[in-house]
Amino acid sequence: MLEIRPSCECCDRDLAPDSTDVMICTYECTWCRDCATDVLRGVCPNCGGELVRRPVRPAHKLLQDPASTRRVLRASCP
Repeated sequence: MLEIRPSCECCDRDLAPDSTDVMICTYECTWCRDCATDVLRGVCPNCGGELVRRPVRPAHKLLQDPASTRRVLRASCP
């Protein structure tokens, strides 16, 4: 199950669990759409994988399986 992390690893922007402007890789490294497109050019700097839109968990399922509160921030973002 996806963690649904709460922030962009590059700019630390808050990312709502229901946002469709969030990009992830297969390891669930998490980026806002602006950083994923403009800074990272669609490639995860952690694993080299493709960045794709993070799916949205339905609101009623978030009650049962809430989004993570763990923030991850890269020391440097390309």
